Amino acid sequence: MKRRTFVKGLGAAALSTAVAGTGRTSYAANANENLVIGVMGCSRGLTVCKDFLQKGTRVAYVCDPDEERRNRAKDITNAGKAVADFREILDDAAVDAVVIAPTDHWHGPMAIMACEAGKHVYVEKPCAHNIREGRLMIEAARRANRVMQVGSQSRSTQVLKNGIQLVREGAIGDVLIAKAWNSQKRADIGHAESSEPPAGFDYDLWVGPAPMRAYQSNCHHYTWHWWYDFGTGDAGNDGVHELDIALWALGVETHPSKVSGYGAKMFFEDDQQFPDSQYVTFEYPQAGGKLKSLVYEHRIWTPYTQQGFENANAFYGTNGYMILAKGRGWRMFGPKDELLKEEQGGFSVPEHIDDFVNAIRAGGRPSADIEIGHRAATLAHLANILARTGKGSFRFDPENERFVDDPEANAMVSRTYREGHWAVPQGV
Repeated sequence: MKRRTFVKGLGAAALSTAVAGTGRTSYAANANENLVIGVMGCSRGLTVCKDFLQKGTRVAYVCDPDEERRNRAKDITNAGKAVADFREILDDAAVDAVVIAPTDHWHGPMAIMACEAGKHVYVEKPCAHNIREGRLMIEAARRANRVMQVGSQSRSTQVLKNGIQLVREGAIGDVLIAKAWNSQKRADIGHAESSEPPAGFDYDLWVGPAPMRAYQSNCHHYTWHWWYDFGTGDAGNDGVHELDIALWALGVETHPSKVSGYGAKMFFEDDQQFPDSQYVTFEYPQAGGKLKSLVYEHRIWTPYTQQGFENANAFYGTNGYMILAKGRGWRMFGPKDELLKEEQGGFSVPEHIDDFVNAIRAGGRPSADIEIGHRAATLAHLANILARTGKGSFRFDPENERFVDDPEANAMVSRTYREGHWAVPQGV
């Protein structure tokens, strides 16, 4: 608690350094030529960290509750320190920014505390474990005037930007429906009983603000994705990339007003809690009583592709359509399926990091600003809530981020926290 009090003091100090009339802070404007960063989560975080190193960034800290992982990351990145508790990073005024890439349930609390400590934030997708934490992250970033970039790399990749620009400019007419699909074969996580955590793994720190539960081996590294308390299922793990791209193409900048469909565990017979199959439609009312629709399709038991891609998007316009795969590029078709134009190339993490660093130095918003990431993550959360409640549809209030006349669903807008834990965000 003493450390958190100190961190909050740093956040207040950062706020007080605002440069009048620029919309920036002196902290951002005077950021080191070579940014000093701390990395939380040494699996995905290590991968992102390697790309930061290519930009001349200095890694001051790597952080993970798993001793073996953090020490390995320190050796690979030549980081200054390897620590278990991320608050040590926030205490260091020399750190300009943090990379947040641990379990989903830590994304929101870490990002909020980092903003309070005056740090800029690169947070992996999905930006938050639940809808409420996503909103609190936006508020924290705006309050502290920090850059908060979500790891939706497609937003910064030129070849994908080119395709979306054509769609947004009307090259295939008025796009009424966008489809996002996540079709691949995931592994069965099996069944496991509770046991002692491995040596060198601080399980209490790993659980953090989530409800404490006994350790078991299939709710640990990576497999945490499939548990309600720690992950967001494959909708939040992988599908959120395509959901974000679909929103981008549709040009909608709000949440949907109606959600319909289903989610079910149809294939796996293991311990995972989230659906292995989902088909969800999100409706966006438009002016004049018209409608735009986003369809999300998810099957994580299929050893085959859809239209040649495991994960991709289709945008259906009144004069044509486009198939876009973030790892391969895009193809645009006109009437009678005539191929009009195409461009190859996959999403780029280095371009996304460039965008983040440039936003810090220029004082602007990044391409995948937290507000953009929140809208995409909310779709994954809505799909998961639909599955958990077993309801075929519900109405959603986009402005207030609440379900209409549905107390059961509204209870899942936020989450249950471990009572009295120091990382529980205020306002949940």
